[in-house]
Amino acid sequence: MSDAAVRAQWQRLRELQRIALIPYLTAGYPTRDASLSALTMVAEAGADFVEIGIPFTDPLADGPVIQRSTQVALEGGMTVGGMLELVREAALDLPVIAFGYLNPILAYGLPRFLDDAAEAGIAGLLLTDLPGGEDLELESAVRRSDLALIPLVAPTTHESRVARMLRHAEGFVYVISRLGVTGPATTLDATVEATVARVRKVTDLPVAVGFGIATGEQAVRAAGYADGVVVGSALVRCLADGLGQGRMLMEELRSALDQAAASPRAN
Repeated sequence: MSDAAVRAQWQRLRELQRIALIPYLTAGYPTRDASLSALTMVAEAGADFVEIGIPFTDPLADGPVIQRSTQVALEGGMTVGGMLELVREAALDLPVIAFGYLNPILAYGLPRFLDDAAEAGIAGLLLTDLPGGEDLELESAVRRSDLALIPLVAPTTHESRVARMLRHAEGFVYVISRLGVTGPATTLDATVEATVARVRKVTDLPVAVGFGIATGEQAVRAAGYADGVVVGSALVRCLADGLGQGRMLMEELRSALDQAAASPRAN
């Protein structure tokens, strides 16, 4: 896989008028074997992309569910190299996005990571603690690789900064639906639609919305103004109770999104 695979997948989804379902999984949670099975499960249950989280000791952007999952994964021996091996072994026929923080990747070695990730089948990279435009050398290195560097846009990101951030953006834009950390929410923040609108003014890249989506109803609401939805904490929490619970959530979300795409309003 490569950044070309990300573009090709979005083109395919446009042609199918399909809303992208993008699950997040923590590599190595709840165990390595269960994590490998979860990768296969989400692909079978209707995922269009998969985000795989790289466990880190200080996941500052994450809430208690994903924080706990990363701690469990680290205690189980999961590493950056272990995450790459999981992706390689799963051999999914859809784009995989590595999701994480700078420190583990820098410790692994950025050039080495970019080469090994592409070889393992990873198509994109999303770094929560890399503000767009703040490390041009690192960003250039990623863009020269086979991985798409996926930008994050928050509700507080000013419109002028959005334009600068997305000038050389790749893959798609991940819009954070609210301030604060990851975790299921009862409602979506009212500002998310305005954030998506600011993004669409300056780029034609697809937009995915994440942080807080936990139900089919919330996914459908987000899909009213976005091209895809990301589900993370809700899925990770389900996986603590077994693969079957995670599959049920995936199937609920996939069904809700497909019904929304087929509705007269969506067309």
